[in-house]
Amino acid sequence: MKNNKSIIDKLTALWALNESGLGGFLHVFNSPFTGLIVGGVSILLISLISFYAKNKWQAVLKALVIVLIIKMAVSPYSPFGAYVAVSFQAVLGAFLFSNFTWKSATIIVLGMVTFLESALQKLIILTIVYGTGFWEAVNIYGAWVQNKLNFMSETSATSVLVTTYLFVYGVCGILAGLFIKSIIIIISNKPETDFYLKIEKSTVENQNKKVSFKIKIIWIWLLTVAIIVLAFSVFGSTLFGWQKAIYIVLRSFLILMLWYLVIGPFLLKGVRRYLHKKESKYQEDITNAMDLFPYFRQIISFTWKETRHLKGYTRFQYFMANSISNCVHFKIASE
Repeated sequence: MKNNKSIIDKLTALWALNESGLGGFLHVFNSPFTGLIVGGVSILLISLISFYAKNKWQAVLKALVIVLIIKMAVSPYSPFGAYVAVSFQAVLGAFLFSNFTWKSATIIVLGMVTFLESALQKLIILTIVYGTGFWEAVNIYGAWVQNKLNFMSETSATSVLVTTYLFVYGVCGILAGLFIKSIIIIISNKPETDFYLKIEKSTVENQNKKVSFKIKIIWIWLLTVAIIVLAFSVFGSTLFGWQKAIYIVLRSFLILMLWYLVIGPFLLKGVRRYLHKKESKYQEDITNAMDLFPYFRQIISFTWKETRHLKGYTRFQYFMANSISNCVHFKIASE
């Protein structure tokens, strides 16, 4: 492979664009499955960085630091969990590709484990915030539904729900691994020719997501609390149900306040302090990556239109492969 450093730098910039939420991927895939898509794209780019790099561990971890610094600058209100998820994907990817043969099985394991980690992270957060009361509410609903259907089972609704949830995420991870392998095959088989596009450089907009993110958290909390209160007050025992519901509401409120006012900011401060120390070391790489953002967004838009003659899965597959290929082989006219 020629000019692998340039390719890895551009893949790092694409990864940062995907994680910061300003790229064409989020604009094109405006769906409720954005988290799965962003995670899948990140795994794809980590795999490609490993594919082109000689020292896979060093290349992926360097790219991770650059991505996190850009994420911190462009999306300063991203939650701590987002940094954990990205870091987990990168470290696991670097470990797998450094120690095992670069084959489909490795990519599938990476996809499945990272997707399951994402699912488990959500389940753990639910349990920490709402306690076992949340799962008790789920079981109450499950018992009520079974009673209405005249169907009784010893298996709790919680077990069925959690197992199904993890199973879906695990299968999605396996499918993502197979899809990523097919994308890499298409990209590796394409001729490495420079890609030029007549575009004008624009300023990257730093969108403030603080308000929208907090509003989203509040709505999710209110909806979850309403479901729990309804379960205990309507379907549970009368007096004890109300007491349990009020306890869960107060508990979740206090834990959320503690997290967002004390623990979360403290952890984020530590992450940002570490990233600020690394910022000067990678300043040139960070600047170069962010300078590519406006070009990449337009290249992705151009590629989406370019693949309009294809349909369904085939279009999605070649759109992803051609977008990445065009971005990594993109050259500014003056270069």
